[in-house]
Amino acid sequence: MSERLMILPASDFSRIRLVRVPEDISERDALRHATALIAGVQESQAGCDWEDVEAVLEDHGFISVPFELGPALD
Repeated sequence: MSERLMILPASDFSRIRLVRVPEDISERDALRHATALIAGVQESQAGCDWEDVEAVLEDHGFISVPFELGPALD
């Protein structure tokens, strides 16, 4: 089975992230689950940073993937 990836967009290009989605989560549930996890961190930890969010995502099987941001396709 091919790996599924999810882009975590941001208006600031330097904050865009890419994560590998756990195999046992459906596409629809992956979006909902990641959104809930990120919101939970942001609500419970004022001033949280990517490392805080990444740790919680990884605890739930979403693994950060390094990537190179290419040119815009406008």
